[in-house]
Amino acid sequence: MSEPQSAAHPHDEYEKVLSESSSQVASFDLHDKSLLQKCQHYLHSNPAAVPLIVLVFSVLVFGILLGSKFFSAFTLTLILQQVAIVGIVGAAQTLVILTAGIDLSVGAIMVLSSVVMGQFTFRYGLPPTLSIMCGFAVGAFCGWINGQLVARMKLPPFIVTLGMWQIVLATNFLYSANETIRSQDISQQAPILQFFGQNLRIGSAVFTYGVIGMVLLVALLWYVLNRTAWGRHVYAVGDDPDAAELAGVNVRRMLISVYTLSGLICAFAGWALIGRIGSVSPTAGQFANIESITAVVIGGLSLFGGRGSILGMLFGALIVGVFSLGLRLVGTDPQWTYLLIGVLIITAVAIDQWIRKVAG
Repeated sequence: MSEPQSAAHPHDEYEKVLSESSSQVASFDLHDKSLLQKCQHYLHSNPAAVPLIVLVFSVLVFGILLGSKFFSAFTLTLILQQVAIVGIVGAAQTLVILTAGIDLSVGAIMVLSSVVMGQFTFRYGLPPTLSIMCGFAVGAFCGWINGQLVARMKLPPFIVTLGMWQIVLATNFLYSANETIRSQDISQQAPILQFFGQNLRIGSAVFTYGVIGMVLLVALLWYVLNRTAWGRHVYAVGDDPDAAELAGVNVRRMLISVYTLSGLICAFAGWALIGRIGSVSPTAGQFANIESITAVVIGGLSLFGGRGSILGMLFGALIVGVFSLGLRLVGTDPQWTYLLIGVLIITAVAIDQWIRKVAG
């Protein structure tokens, strides 16, 4: 019995099917995006663009209103000096927020570290350089505790750092007995503690070493976050910790390292704080935690983690500095500064939600 022709030559059947199939090429929806959608995509891929635009606009506005009184090298570098501490603490806050956390204890850790540097020098007679190292160790230890509680015990970062803020603040006052170490004593016996208060003049521009330290720190962290595996892992953990774990990232170790580094940076801010105010005061920098969060939010970093740039944080800090000094020079009531900053915070969060729709 002979086989059917189609069974004997199956390739003929395939060719017949192919010849009768549709010859249309698959296409995707390539309709042109509206200008608004293009802006949304651009801002999503460049999170520091919005704060940079706001910063340039605010400088131009105050420059027009005040003229050379504001638009001078001395005034503009004065803004840098005023935001140096916030910029350094904001760098620590940025690392934590990129992992979808928050650190309310950064200000307290900064002040405790500065108190340790001063007390170890003047109470125990240790060499100032060794006292500074002890201050850094205290800051890193506080951050490490935060990291352990968040990463290993799975406690909410807000609750952990809120408790740490109270603990460190109380420890600071109890240990220092609420005593201030005077600027004159520091300049005579341990001038290295005031190192970041020294300045470098270029014409009428005045750059303190604290400003230079802040800029170098931000530049270093920008490189680390954008050019190293550790930095990519920070973004991955903040974006989706479960997916990061499946991709081979040790999420627990990453969180501990981020919080420890945050504490270390806060200790650096404590050293810069001594240079900024000249003395070691347990009551200084009490609002640094709020100011750092303000700089981060205005700087376009997402509080949900995984998106943002440390350059945006720096721009956010500068925006606050420009508004504060500009409104003061205009002669307005200081409360207008808080009002405008509050509007900026809410606007920044609203813009972040609008931009996140692209990713969604």
